[in-house]
Amino acid sequence: MILGKDINPKKQIYYISALVLNELKSYDNTEFDFFDVFNSLKRKEKDITINLYSLSLDWLYLLGAIKKDKNRLIKCF
Repeated sequence: MILGKDINPKKQIYYISALVLNELKSYDNTEFDFFDVFNSLKRKEKDITINLYSLSLDWLYLLGAIKKDKNRLIKCF
């Protein structure tokens, strides 16, 4: 299971993945720069680290919600 018992809920992969999906939904584009999305999320949520962000992108990739292409993210919804 990915959920931990002792970790702040805002540092969970599920939570950050939801933030990423909301960020991608807010734009009409289908392709995004890896760091542009991270910087946008970082402005809204100060606790996001690059490691948690990368893990959440991996999770969204496994779910089929996004595709990765070098430094580009492609939304699949």
